[in-house]
Order: sequence, then structure tokens, then C-alpha cells
Amino acid sequence: MDARRPRATATAALAALLLLIAPAALATSGYRTANFVVSAPSAELAREIGETAEILRKQLAVEWTGKEMPNWPKPCPIKARVHPNLGAGGQTSFVFDRGQVFNWDMEVQGSRERVLDSVLPHEITHTVFACHFRRPLPRWADEGACTTVEDRSEIAKQERMLIGFLKAGDGIPFSRMFAMKEYPAKVLPLYAQGHSLTQFLLERRGKETFMAFVADGMQDENWPRAVKAHYEHENLLELQLAWNDWVRVGRPRLEREDGVGLASATRPASQPVQVAAATNSVYSASLTPAESAKPASGAVKSGSIYDASNTSGTIWR
Repeated sequence: MDARRPRATATAALAALLLLIAPAALATSGYRTANFVVSAPSAELAREIGETAEILRKQLAVEWTGKEMPNWPKPCPIKARVHPNLGAGGQTSFVFDRGQVFNWDMEVQGSRERVLDSVLPHEITHTVFACHFRRPLPRWADEGACTTVEDRSEIAKQERMLIGFLKAGDGIPFSRMFAMKEYPAKVLPLYAQGHSLTQFLLERRGKETFMAFVADGMQDENWPRAVKAHYEHENLLELQLAWNDWVRVGRPRLEREDGVGLASATRPASQPVQVAAATNSVYSASLTPAESAKPASGAVKSGSIYDASNTSGTIWR
């Protein structure tokens, strides 16, 4: 099964951009660490990416799973394209086979700052989740969690895009989003909505509960049962309504329901907004350059799943 997500940016446009970038920016130098082999435009940059990747691999594993990951039998290649004019993006592929994960391969691109503070954390979180769960995750949870570790500037783009998608009627009903095992044709709404829901759940009960919830739901794909067990919502619609209310009032910081302070470094900073009520396989996970996305805007479509005024045939009935 090939689960590669279609790229949201035009290949021709990317190729044209690369032709404009100085050849020196695309030249490669190598650097090896215990778990990564980096190819980058300069030896200094290759070393910086490799050492940062090792630090992130350790920190993110502890942050999400409570323990470090053992070294991989074979290092993960990282191919880095770094230039100020490149949008931030990346892709990581690997193989699941009988409970094992291997054949890592990672590509990152963007400015030096975004590669180090957003793309690498995002892609390495994919590897942490793959090693922890040892099976493909629901798309919303995988991409949503990986987006929470990006730089605040990249998260802000996702938050802005989310509002555009919801107003345009491009929101995804939770009943459909929770069942997604492949990337949809319109992948950007999934990224934005998955991140927002993940942040909402993390704000409420933290990473430990989130990870337990995902593991529980994947056991039998009975997400309504898992939602009730871990977040005390009767069903996915009730969770969606609670999340939508949180988005409508500006995604404020929430008091942890378990009495523990929020450990995540991410912080929604938007103002209140007006949103209508709202197995032996090659696997690939990606970070899409957000700069290329132009979410639709304007009036809410009649009959949209986020249009509470028209409940006929919608999830809001």
C-alpha cells in the first residue's frame, strides 16, 4: 500500500524556483550522527541539522512518550534543501512490517531558521509516533500533533488558514476525519483542523492522555467509545461542538482538567473570530509549505457542516 500524500505545491512551480536558486545553495556536504546521515548545502549546515536532529529526537520522544528511543539499526538519511526563498516543507517515509519500523528517509526544505525550528521538529515527531505506535495513525492525529511542535510563526499560519476553511465550508466532520487513514484530495484543511483539535485536547488533558486516547481508539477504531473514555464526550459530534466553540472564541488557553499545568510550548494567540457553528506498507508523512496555501474565504456556504442555520442533511442535525 502506497500511502504517500500528494504534494500540495505545483511541481512545475517548485522546479522553476529551484532553477533561480544559486547552485551553491543546492550543493551537498555530508554529516553523520548516530541516527542521521545529513546531506546539506554546506558542511556547517549539515552538522547543524544533524546535531539538531539528534537533540530533537531525544527531547520529543521524552516529551510525547516519556522515554528516549533506542538508536536505529540504520541511520535515517536527511536530504536538506536550504535557501531563504524556499517555503518550509518536508517528507518522511518509512516501512511498517510486523511491528517493526525501518527504511527511514527524510527530506526537508526551507530557510535555515524554518528547517531547524519547524520542519525538523515536525518530521522527527513523525518518527517518534511511528516508533511508539508501530502502525499508521489517523491522519488528523499524526499531522495535528506534529504541527504543534513547529515554530509559533508556522502555527499561526495554520490557525489563520483554519478560519478561512471553516468560513468557506471546507471543514471536515469529525465522523469522517477520525476515519481517515489516507490523505484527502484537499489536504490543507486536514492539517489545519487536525492541529487545532490536537491543541484543544492537549490544552485540556495533556500529552499523556492524548497518546493514551489515540492508542485506545486505534485498537478497535471505535472513536466514540475512546472519546467518551478519555475526554468524557458522549460522541464525536459532542467533541466537535466543544472544539468549534473553543475556536469561535479565539482558542484561549484552557485550565487543565486534570489540574496539571500545560507542558506544550505552543500557544494559540488569535483573537475571537466569527465562525458559524461548527501492515507491511510503505508509509509517508509530510509537512506542506504553508506559504503556498490560499484558503478560500467569504460567506459560509449554505448547507456547510459549519453552518448551524441550515441543519438539513448536515452533521449539526
